[in-house]
Amino acid sequence: MKMVVFGSLNIDKTYSLEDFVRPGQTVSARKMEQFCGGKGFNQAIALRRAGNEVHFAGAVGQDGQMLLDALDQSGIRRECVKITAGATGHAIIQLDAAGQNCIIILAGANGEITPEDVEHTLSRFAPGDLIVLQNEISCVPLILRRAREMGMTVAFNPSPYDKKIADCDISCVDYLLVNETEGEAMTGAAQPEAMLDALRARYPHLNVVLTLGGDGAMYQNGDGQRFTCAAHPVQTVDTTAAGDTFTGYFLSGILGHGQAQTALRTAAVAAGIAVSRRGAEPSIPMMDEVAALL
Repeated sequence: MKMVVFGSLNIDKTYSLEDFVRPGQTVSARKMEQFCGGKGFNQAIALRRAGNEVHFAGAVGQDGQMLLDALDQSGIRRECVKITAGATGHAIIQLDAAGQNCIIILAGANGEITPEDVEHTLSRFAPGDLIVLQNEISCVPLILRRAREMGMTVAFNPSPYDKKIADCDISCVDYLLVNETEGEAMTGAAQPEAMLDALRARYPHLNVVLTLGGDGAMYQNGDGQRFTCAAHPVQTVDTTAAGDTFTGYFLSGILGHGQAQTALRTAAVAAGIAVSRRGAEPSIPMMDEVAALL
């Protein structure tokens, strides 16, 4: 089984502040750090560090060489990454003293994925291969539909959640990975159990991962069985890549050995390590570090 992440490549500019900026306020940052990021990039790194061969499909602008170098250094194949004439996508991240963040994203080259790019990329893969998607690139509804028509295993993280998600056919998805905010937006339910109930009623065979921050995570498989896992206790420094780390490690586990509880626990430990460090990609642990804590 091949694994491809069709997703975003961003340059993250992280500003460390005491508190988030309020309307009309001007504040001084303690420092600014620049990292490779984007949900697609982060999830690909997590899948790779969990021990998998990973392909990446996406786009960068003329200023995106640092992202291409990072993919190469991580051993992620990038034949399906195109270089556009414009700017690379980027994110402005506020990081407060408690390690929480607020993020502004500019799509840049991520918004220049075309139907032709979709067909070119998917032609390299086969039924049963895994495709991982988020909501930071163009053509997501088309990618979901075509991947399903091809018989690929489809994992979808509908983040950031916005009105474009309404155009996405969730019945094309095998693994839906959402946090509490996204789960509530999709279902109208406020409690985790109710979110899972609503998703099962609407999509009876969908596998759902629901992450709950400091309260851990829940998994409901296509047969309706539910599994829970506590968060791995750490001192929070930066939550930027926590969900992406969880996604990569969980998918690696559930598709590798099929044991839901083990996959959840492994992903929770990996995400815990990630939030204890600054940055997105630099915070994502290698599998041997995760294994040492399991």
